[in-house]
Amino acid sequence: MKSTQQLHDLGQSLWLDNITRGLLTDGTLQRYIEEFSVTGLTSNPTIFDKAIKETAFYDTAIRQKTNECTSGEALFFELALEDLTRAADLFRPVHNSTDGVDGWVSLEVSPLLAHDTAGTIDAAAHLHGAAQRPNLFIKIPGTPEGVPAIEESIFAGVPVNVTLLFSREQYVPAAQAYMRGIERRIAAGRDPNVGSVASIFVSRWDVAVKDKVPPQLRNRLGIAIARRAYQAYRELLASPRWQQLAVAGARPQRLLWASTGTKDPDVSDTLYIESLAAPDTINTMPDKTLHAFADHGELKGVLPVDGGDAEDVLAGFARAGIDDSALAAQLQRDGAESFDKSWKDLIGRIAAKSATLEKGDQMRTGPA
Repeated sequence: MKSTQQLHDLGQSLWLDNITRGLLTDGTLQRYIEEFSVTGLTSNPTIFDKAIKETAFYDTAIRQKTNECTSGEALFFELALEDLTRAADLFRPVHNSTDGVDGWVSLEVSPLLAHDTAGTIDAAAHLHGAAQRPNLFIKIPGTPEGVPAIEESIFAGVPVNVTLLFSREQYVPAAQAYMRGIERRIAAGRDPNVGSVASIFVSRWDVAVKDKVPPQLRNRLGIAIARRAYQAYRELLASPRWQQLAVAGARPQRLLWASTGTKDPDVSDTLYIESLAAPDTINTMPDKTLHAFADHGELKGVLPVDGGDAEDVLAGFARAGIDDSALAAQLQRDGAESFDKSWKDLIGRIAAKSATLEKGDQMRTGPA
């Protein structure tokens, strides 16, 4: 049995951390679904920027939308929704067969709204309405300003993928915001079944400390942080508060492992996949990591519900001078700034592509 199927059978969803028009048109995504048990995907501005830069798949659509006087963020979201609604339709059978637990795709609001609560709420509602797909998450950052937007969006019935979470301390407020949104829906007589996942970024921890800790601690911080978050996740699901919501028909906000491609060439390229196997969770990974795990990955064990050795490992990092609380805050700030830059690069890329295509058309047809 393939290792990807073993993870699927364990109860962990394998999602692709990628989306391009090429993956849709050449059948690659369908093949991943059939051969690698992929049951969903995530996207981000960097992925779209790379696809628009390196391929011609978007040229026709960009030309058409430019001619219709669509530009900037509006043009991007039209492109993204075209891709993601097609992907959502591919995953719709999974979504239906799992009664909405799996088969999701994700689109994020503009990263420029990371510290704008009201703007995030409005954008999430608009994108959800424009997509018209029951299996499309709107990604909202778990920043202090994003947390109330998560609650309001859930209350409004918008499925949410909480992004930019780096620690247990950042995850718990996001989970509580989700529950408050559900509790308010129940109090208002609304359906409590609104989908959500909470995305914990893993490998960036190890990148941040790679030159600051002794060799025996390298590539261990991200996994320890994930184990601590997983313990909090399991404790929350066992709590009387959550059990009451479950009885009312609510679904758990599943934990998702993000940034799981190995960055250190000296360790296994499947390190974070093998180390984070756990039921009722999701691991989203880039194509390279998916292929590596399908080829030579192994299911070696399951995350302990009590966090295992997480606290002992984190104590070792503390002795090495690593303040994980301060670093989590820094990683979230850096992540928001990185998304902001990627977004601006993406919008600039689309504008440049529009200008290039328009110039090429003028050269072929001559002046009007």
